[in-house]
Amino acid sequence: MMNTKKEQKDLYKKMKFKVGVFQIKNTVNQKIFIGSSIDLDAMWNRIRTELRYGGCPNSELQNDWEKFGEENFEYEILSEIKQDEETNINFRKEARQLEEMFIEDLQPFGNKGYNTRKEAPKI
Repeated sequence: MMNTKKEQKDLYKKMKFKVGVFQIKNTVNQKIFIGSSIDLDAMWNRIRTELRYGGCPNSELQNDWEKFGEENFEYEILSEIKQDEETNINFRKEARQLEEMFIEDLQPFGNKGYNTRKEAPKI
């Protein structure tokens, strides 16, 4: 039996994806990239595809991927946000806040990582 588009959409909305913070680590120079997503598995697939085809917006990460090879990078979920039934939590916002905490703690900048510092807002 085929589902209608509305039924498919409702089923999709009920699906639970891994939400949280991830790290991509260069095992040669130990540099890391910290990010967050509301679908951690899909995010790794997307980033890996971008890197494989030379389309990653993070040029430093892209350059090291090409220099050291895919086999020298590891993907790790650092923290996963638990999802309860029937909650109206903005998981994207929660994941970003958690990402900021990890970035603050791990300082993945310069020789330590691929993240870029956010500019302070101008007053």
